[in-house]
Amino acid sequence: MLQSVSPHSSITSLSSLDQYQITSSSTVVPMVVEQSGMGERAFDIYSRLLRERIVFLGTQVDDVVADSIVAQLLYLEAEDQEKDIQLYINSPGGSVTAGMAIYDTMQQVRPDVVTICYGLAASMGAFLLAGGAAGKRMALPNSRIMIHQPLGGAQGQAVDIEIQAKEILYHKQTLNEL
Repeated sequence: MLQSVSPHSSITSLSSLDQYQITSSSTVVPMVVEQSGMGERAFDIYSRLLRERIVFLGTQVDDVVADSIVAQLLYLEAEDQEKDIQLYINSPGGSVTAGMAIYDTMQQVRPDVVTICYGLAASMGAFLLAGGAAGKRMALPNSRIMIHQPLGGAQGQAVDIEIQAKEILYHKQTLNEL
């Protein structure tokens, strides 16, 4: 039995049968009500889809989002090491290090990770899309994919700028090798 709070919401009310859930970013997250012999239960839609082994990346990639997705991948692996996990991606990209944490976990878990682009997979989003299992990477007909060189900026002393430039080149080499 899965009872979790969606990483996409900040207010959760499982005791309420409200049709919608309001989040801190003023978006609406639909609620799903399930009937059972023990009564009714309400889930936010993301938690309900997680039970079906569907994970969403629908925002910019940062450390908080990466932690959530990594945790979901590990949870689903613990539940069933054979059944595929589907990762739906609609992301403008984001942090290289946070994205690499997701990528490394996708490669490490035993189940195949099927990646599906809906909307936009740009930058790190495109890299994660390509990180799906061979033969299990898809893009919906009206989605868009964009890949570019790693970007970064630096200011300060010349030594600090040199360190940042080396770090960007390291990330570029790592991403190209993968």
